[in-house]
Amino acid sequence: MRPMAAGFVAPAIPGFGHRGVDRGRDPVEMADMSNRANAADDVDDRNSEAELRNWLLRETPHYDPATDLVVATVEGSMVAYAWVDWVDTTDGLREYRLGGCVDTAWRRRGIGRWLVRWGEARATELARARAADAGGRGLVLGTWTPEQRVGKRALFEQEGYRIVRWFHEMARYDLQAVELPPLPAGIEVRVPSADEIRTVYDADVEAFRDHWGGFDSSDEAYASFLNDPNLDRNLWVVAWAGDEVAGASINAISAAENAAREQPRGWLESVFVRRPWRGQGLASALVARSLERLAAAGMASAVLGVDSENPTGALRVYEKNGFVVERRAAAYRKPLVLG
Repeated sequence: MRPMAAGFVAPAIPGFGHRGVDRGRDPVEMADMSNRANAADDVDDRNSEAELRNWLLRETPHYDPATDLVVATVEGSMVAYAWVDWVDTTDGLREYRLGGCVDTAWRRRGIGRWLVRWGEARATELARARAADAGGRGLVLGTWTPEQRVGKRALFEQEGYRIVRWFHEMARYDLQAVELPPLPAGIEVRVPSADEIRTVYDADVEAFRDHWGGFDSSDEAYASFLNDPNLDRNLWVVAWAGDEVAGASINAISAAENAAREQPRGWLESVFVRRPWRGQGLASALVARSLERLAAAGMASAVLGVDSENPTGALRVYEKNGFVVERRAAAYRKPLVLG
């Protein structure tokens, strides 16, 4: 782990320290810590060790866990962790994104603030090192949080971050008697073969270039997508126009999340229609068929996330298909100034 910037002040906790990640041992404890924090904050998300290992220990051009992930300790025991990655956003910025988790037993002790400042220091190092390839983009720091995680929201607002976007988590509670709209002419729905997964993934990346935010579409990020323990292409609903992907709903079931719920639910993780096929009712057809597929897999309800200012009318499509807003999450940003 690279040293902290000069003058970086640690919390006034005896025995406080920090180190790099132990790839063999830490993911188990990180997943447990994250799940306990989510339960305490009334956040539904849960992660297995395998899931956390797949996304937090992956190496991509935008993130290196050897330098961009820190573990905070007290007397050698993990009490928190944090990470920084970056993306070039569709609104013309380069965003350095901060994330992390503090053990519920160690909250309100200054550790969260230390993690934020560690993240900002690391983001500043990265931004300076990558200044030549930023292409004149404005630099910002960012984070994302469920609305009900009030401690994190208060912390980031105290550190100068402001809400720039709201996202809705929408749910449909009844998967029975789903009406299936007809498919547009020339469109068929079928499960992709293993060899067609990349084709669907690339179509998803293309479609979401019209949406707010940013994402890592590197080959390494795709490898992480393939390694997701919840990946099951048999749950996907993919619309084909010949051998072209017109749109899809990439659906998934989280065993870790459902283990903590009374009734199992499935996710419509990414619903998209490519530009040539928009405005023909294809999105509604994909959503309805996804509900049918999740019901057949034994799910009692379905959930998805959507940008509250989605430019393609997705919110109306989901409401038409019986979804209601259940939770909200906020995207925060503040300028990153290189002194």
